[in-house]
Amino acid sequence: QVQLVESGGGLVQAGGSLRLSCAASGGTFSNLHMGWYRQAPGKEREVVATKFSSGGIYYADSVKGRFTISRNNAYNTVYLQMNSLKPEDTAIYYCNGRGPRVDYWGQGTQVTVSS
Repeated sequence: QVQLVESGGGLVQAGGSLRLSCAASGGTFSNLHMGWYRQAPGKEREVVATKFSSGGIYYADSVKGRFTISRNNAYNTVYLQMNSLKPEDTAIYYCNGRGPRVDYWGQGTQVTVSS
């Protein structure tokens, strides 16, 4: 059983940056597809970015060119660098680890972008 713990959220002004971290423990990390999702008030959870175990990357159109996902398998950690933040990026951000027959979630970290 893998546990995921997010950190790095907070309050930032529009145009600012934040770096989210997700530390994994308790299991094999390198073979998981690691992703970041977010859920804004009144909206469904949506995928933000995914770093596949093969190395491929997916970004939602809304964050392309502004967010960067990376992972360090040696430290069992995945990151989300968020630049040029906008008020519409305000949400709870969740870390996700997915593999064959497994789907792990962190508890989330709040990101608030003020205008």
